[in-house]
Amino acid sequence: MGFFASPKMELHGSAVRLFLGFLLLLLLLLTPLSNARFVVEKNNLRVTSPEKIRGTHDSAIGNFGIPQYGGSMAGAVVYPKENQKGCKEFTDFGISFKSKPGALPTFVLVDRGDCFFALKVWNAQKAGASAVLVADDIEEPLITMDSPEEDGSTAKYIENITIPSALIDKSFGETLKKAISSGDMVNVNLDWRESVPHPDDRVEYELWTNSNDECGVKCDMLMEFVKDFKGAAQILEKGGYTQFTPHYITWYCPQAFTLSKQCKSQCINHGRYCAPDPEQDFSSGYEGKDVVLENLRQLCVFKVANETKKAWIWWDYVTDFQIRCPMKDKKYNKECADAVIQSLGLDAKKIDKCMGDPNADSENPVLKEEQDAQVGKGSRGDVTILPTLVVNNRQYRGKLEKGAVLKAICSGFEETTEPAVCLSGDVETNECLDNNGGCWRDKRANITACKDTFRGRVCECPLVDGVKFKGDGYTTCEASGPGRCKINNGGCWHEARDGHAFSACTDDGEVKCRCPTGFKGDGVNSCVDIDECKERKACQCPECSCKNKWGSYDCSCSGDLLYIRDHDTCISKTAREPKSAWAAVWVIIIGLAMAGGGAYLVYKYRLRSYMDSEIRAIMAQYMPLDSQAEVPNHVDNEHERA
Repeated sequence: MGFFASPKMELHGSAVRLFLGFLLLLLLLLTPLSNARFVVEKNNLRVTSPEKIRGTHDSAIGNFGIPQYGGSMAGAVVYPKENQKGCKEFTDFGISFKSKPGALPTFVLVDRGDCFFALKVWNAQKAGASAVLVADDIEEPLITMDSPEEDGSTAKYIENITIPSALIDKSFGETLKKAISSGDMVNVNLDWRESVPHPDDRVEYELWTNSNDECGVKCDMLMEFVKDFKGAAQILEKGGYTQFTPHYITWYCPQAFTLSKQCKSQCINHGRYCAPDPEQDFSSGYEGKDVVLENLRQLCVFKVANETKKAWIWWDYVTDFQIRCPMKDKKYNKECADAVIQSLGLDAKKIDKCMGDPNADSENPVLKEEQDAQVGKGSRGDVTILPTLVVNNRQYRGKLEKGAVLKAICSGFEETTEPAVCLSGDVETNECLDNNGGCWRDKRANITACKDTFRGRVCECPLVDGVKFKGDGYTTCEASGPGRCKINNGGCWHEARDGHAFSACTDDGEVKCRCPTGFKGDGVNSCVDIDECKERKACQCPECSCKNKWGSYDCSCSGDLLYIRDHDTCISKTAREPKSAWAAVWVIIIGLAMAGGGAYLVYKYRLRSYMDSEIRAIMAQYMPLDSQAEVPNHVDNEHERA
């Protein structure tokens, strides 16, 4: 009985010498459960037909098989006329529940009683059922259908159950049976989408586990799960998608028995923290306190690793310890554990300090915290089943298997925020691969509005290279905002030839489709090359020769000349200009020189003449000039007249 647990406790062994030991063990197990609150995890069951019984009802998720966390399943309910409790194989009665192609999956309704819940589900699964509903046989609050304590016979089928199952109350079961017997087609929908809260983009989950590796099938199942799930767990933790915490259940010894041999062998810290004896004989092999010490060590490994921001190392330690230090090889001890710790680069001294003194008559802070955590808080009940997974404060129900657990964890993410590991083939198929999920798609640019999420596809216009598309996601999505021409050329014409590409998309605040220079057309469906040589009379100079090409043209000059497109002319490739050009230049220069010289001569002649006449006039007033006759003195004559 290495795992405590199960709503149904079974007492194994009949030897008288073990009776007192088992009685004490039951006391250890049942003492902390006197006020326990076991919470039944539920999913919704909605009847869709017939009309007269339509409605939504609670059902309790079975603690085996694989519930479809995050999803839903529709089916047609069948109530067999024979083997109604499902305790025998349906094939013995010639009954098959395999649905025909195109028909809804078959949900088998069976009655409670006479055999284990898990056996009923296993028999229905073998007959082709897709899910099982178990109708209670008494009016009572819903309970969790748990798997039985494994033995040789039950272990063969419990681990192979892959379909979901749920318990429904008696009155609802009678309603379904009455509708089926009257010939109605009863269709229901099992919905697990709200079984795990999914408020944000991070999931918090816990694994309540045990280091005991000799407790039978459940221990083997747990060890196999830890090894299989390690990779996914570390990816989630390293990426910051999850916050994981391991937990270990311990029990305390009733005070009246603390000095007994049984308590001393199963407990540390004077009966405060106990675990059942691995061999259940209290006399040979490992003792319960060995399990408690290793549980404590694994808790401290997690705490020390978490201090270095590498909490995921816990998964490495636990898997390595299981491989290197098994009980069957007599290596389940501190020496082997220290070797594993050293190989992982952890600080052994910090771990030893964290563990404290197991012989002290005082509380151990780490284990006290674990016992407090066992008590239910909020919507989560007490942890009474081992192993137990708690996702976003809801206890997981179902098979402890990588794909099933990953599905439950991924259902705890807010929709569309799931990491890539949640969209792997281990969890689901990509609904966008079939007809693009019915969403909008641009085949030319290979852009789609279909987004594959854990809960199914979503038609949502995408964000591509920083450009947001807008639309309903089903029939239309159009690029909006800056940079739209980068996405499929804004829906405009574009083409590339011989290493040259042209696009009709222009983005000046509003995307427009306008054929680029050298082309003509509507800009959306086509742009045709313009023959510039013929249509635009390009390259018209006398020495020019025009040749059209795609999107442009080439103009060449005859002889040793170079074409200048801006001036539509040809010039010499050397420093000399063509003769005609130089002649014109010299004519201009000579003309300018002659005009300047003439202007200078005219200017010089007129200025000289003017100055000479002025000087002569002034000098003539005082003396006769050689070239001038004597001028009468007008002033004197004026005096004589007076």
